[in-house]
Amino acid sequence: MSMSLSPYLITNGNGKEAVAWYEEALNAKVLMVQSFGDMPADANHPIPDEAKDLILHAALQFGDSMMMISDTFPGNPHQIGNQVTIAVMVDDASLAKQIFEKLQQGGEVLMPLQETFWSPSYGMVKDKFGVTFHVSTENRK
Repeated sequence: MSMSLSPYLITNGNGKEAVAWYEEALNAKVLMVQSFGDMPADANHPIPDEAKDLILHAALQFGDSMMMISDTFPGNPHQIGNQVTIAVMVDDASLAKQIFEKLQQGGEVLMPLQETFWSPSYGMVKDKFGVTFHVSTENRK
């Protein structure tokens, strides 16, 4: 099993600018960029027009390291101090569940561990020290 930890930057509507800036500043390779508008349509949760061009998820690689970036969804507060979180990437859903369950002890589940269109097992949890983690199983498809 493999596991990696990466910083995950939360931007306030300027995610595209941040991707370009870090690409240049860190000589990074942009591996992927998805906007909220790229998400599958859901009639129960329509994406507002002002969110469609915002960054849902971007991944940059520099050397052996990765960094991820996402814009705050409109209507959610962007809080200074919470703009850097940690992404935990694993290659096994049972390991993701084990890590998630341990991190939630004394903490707060922000998004339950679940299958998403980008991962067979993804969830967000704030641990007892106030650090937010994105726990994700790599999609091997």
